[in-house]
Amino acid sequence: MFIVGNLFSAIASILDTLLDIYLLVIVVRVLLSWVRPDPYNPIVRTLNRLVDPVTYRISRIIPTRVGMVDIAPFILMLCIIFFQRFLVKSLADMAIRMH
Repeated sequence: MFIVGNLFSAIASILDTLLDIYLLVIVVRVLLSWVRPDPYNPIVRTLNRLVDPVTYRISRIIPTRVGMVDIAPFILMLCIIFFQRFLVKSLADMAIRMH
């Protein structure tokens, strides 16, 4: 049973790291949107491809425009934090109980 516990622990750790990286990508994307970088820059294009499809789906479900500000990235960041606190923590707790 400890093998399954170790598996859950590893999945929780990897998922937590991936969510942290994605959170950082969102923050960088938001900061770059204030500066108006070159849209043909490969880094900017990659950031846009990683963040914009998800924020677009959020904007279709919830009206996210507040004046000139789009709060969809903030809602996405809150969802990621929720998943880290709920899903990752639940996997880690299950791993501890299986040891």
